[in-house]
Amino acid sequence: MKLRVDKMLSNIGLGSRKEIKKDARQGFIKINDIVEKDGSKIVDTEKDEVKYKGETVKYCRYIYLMMNKPGGVVSATEDNYDSTVIDLLKEEDKHYNPFPVGRLDKDTEGFLLITNDGEFAHNLLSPKKHVDKTYYAEVEGEVTENDVKVFAEGIVLTGEKYKTLPARLEIIKSGYPSICYVTIMEGKFHQVKRMFNAVNNEVIYLKRTSMGSVKLDERLNAGEYRHLTEEELKLLIKR
Repeated sequence: MKLRVDKMLSNIGLGSRKEIKKDARQGFIKINDIVEKDGSKIVDTEKDEVKYKGETVKYCRYIYLMMNKPGGVVSATEDNYDSTVIDLLKEEDKHYNPFPVGRLDKDTEGFLLITNDGEFAHNLLSPKKHVDKTYYAEVEGEVTENDVKVFAEGIVLTGEKYKTLPARLEIIKSGYPSICYVTIMEGKFHQVKRMFNAVNNEVIYLKRTSMGSVKLDERLNAGEYRHLTEEELKLLIKR
């Protein structure tokens, strides 16, 4: 990608363009080991080596983050009442103006993707893509094999005429409470909770564990995040 060096550096949060132009005039920028005092100099981010104040700078247009969302925060870029997942990011990542890909309920935990790549987000959320989302659920009552069949056939959600796509329900422990995994291919409002409500049950704890073929990194504590690896990104993009 070709762009002005001052824009490149400001885009990744190293200062305003005015500040970077001033630093350029003072000799703080090198392109391919040659001091460049013109902040408007065009660089090729794929080929040119840029150093700013002695440090090599890599340009990144998009960021792709995996967060272990904690309960109590909302999946939004801003909110008048509650903390958001964006509030949990470092300043250098906030600078990219990222947003959550889809939503997890305020009290739902687990795998949340955050990016500034609109096309990537659109493709993952598109109903035509049918990207699997798996959740670990603790349910107040007893989940039965009949519920497994009902989920597999699709469920008409309470208050709607819409019937969900087939979902996979795996019972880990049937009892009071029951523990299970649920895999859905869409993301209707409160969908997993409403599906259990439709079979006269109530979710008391919910955590998303995977999206597509990518699983939540178990090393991430609640509220922590990391950048997706190239392999994880390829698994999601190829869809």
